[in-house]
Amino acid sequence: MKWIVWLMAFAAGAVPAAEPAVQPGNYVTERGWGNLKIESDKSGALKFSIEAMGGNAHSCSLDGEIRDGRATLEAMDPGKPCVVTFKRAADGVAVDSVDPQLCRYYCGMRATFEGIYLKPAPGCAPAALKRARDDFKRLYDRKDYAAARAKLEPALNNCVKTLDWLETGWMRNDLALTQFRLGDAAGCLRTLEPLAADAAKSEAQIRDDLPPSDADNWLPIAKAARTNLRLCAAAGK
Repeated sequence: MKWIVWLMAFAAGAVPAAEPAVQPGNYVTERGWGNLKIESDKSGALKFSIEAMGGNAHSCSLDGEIRDGRATLEAMDPGKPCVVTFKRAADGVAVDSVDPQLCRYYCGMRATFEGIYLKPAPGCAPAALKRARDDFKRLYDRKDYAAARAKLEPALNNCVKTLDWLETGWMRNDLALTQFRLGDAAGCLRTLEPLAADAAKSEAQIRDDLPPSDADNWLPIAKAARTNLRLCAAAGK
């Protein structure tokens, strides 16, 4: 009898634990091309929304309810839905689709929503970043450059992993110009170093390198970096 009880307990203990469900929160992909929001409503159901950006301003936009790690969304063919899967990952949530072609309905030609969505570092969620940048602008316009730098520099350093390429470019320019105002020409040049190669290119070269909409968005950043590099190089002599 004891042997039977022990066997039953062993069998019960051998049942693998259920995989933990994804948790509500805001998640961002590396380099910031995608944002995932998961919320729990009053009934306990998990609702999600995804906004993702691809090349040439093509995008994805989709939302729905997650049930047992899956969301079933309508597609072009009512009999063949788009099924999106959500799994816990080490640093966030892995989002995939059972059949990517059926989910193209929700995306432009050069965009995808599939990938690892990370839990942003503290202060790096989109709303927190917007507050930091708004505070920076207010302080900079007030010519309180030291306080402006103290607001923007940590945001750039701590959040660069999940910032999109355009926001990163503008933040580098803003920080570099602030460093210039503070007499830190060397810091300005270090901040702009990742932009230096594109700053040295002509408009035609940048347009050759990028799709039209991406070039339109990147050109003002490259031109600002070119101007700021000249200012800081001259100040450092």
